[in-house]
Amino acid sequence: MNYLAHVYLAEDSDDALVGNLLGDFVRGKVQDHDWPPAIARGIRLHRRVDSFTDTHPIVQRSKARLPAERRRVAGIVVDVAYDHFLALHWEHFSATPLPSFTQRVYRALEKHSTLWPARLAQMAPYMINDDWLYRYRRPDVAARVLDGIARRLRRPEALLGSGVEMLDAYEGLRTDFFAFFPDLVDYAHRCREELAGAPTTNAASPHRRAS
Repeated sequence: MNYLAHVYLAEDSDDALVGNLLGDFVRGKVQDHDWPPAIARGIRLHRRVDSFTDTHPIVQRSKARLPAERRRVAGIVVDVAYDHFLALHWEHFSATPLPSFTQRVYRALEKHSTLWPARLAQMAPYMINDDWLYRYRRPDVAARVLDGIARRLRRPEALLGSGVEMLDAYEGLRTDFFAFFPDLVDYAHRCREELAGAPTTNAASPHRRAS
């Protein structure tokens, strides 16, 4: 999953929001760093969510909707597409308006700026100033995001132009997202309980819509 999904699945705290974003930017064992506890749990949750997503059969079906020559980068395309659908259909999943939620994420990021790894320090100001998490709602923005990611790859040509193919497979990918995302929400809830070391009293944090 991409950035919006990771923060949506986080515990309901600023530290956890940041930890779930940091998962894309830190490597190595979490215990080798002196992270605050909720940030450490967020990084661990991020990694578990990525592993669950990568092996889920519905996600594999989404990848197969893309041309065979995109096979090596299909996971990136699907991640961005799913974030787009989460943003576009946010009201289906959360009682908190998306603009309010994204601004909370940005405030949490800025509050923890001393913890930003170099790659996040380069990216975060653009994410915040251009409101990436909200702008994912637009299909054309999601497509451009893929070209932006491509330019950071060693072989950008593997991903460049994939936004057009994402839009070609749009309705199938949307169907897959709605089939997959409830599974992911349930899995993330179980992980949060396990990582916290005790059952939570409510499956939904305040920014998630109760089922």
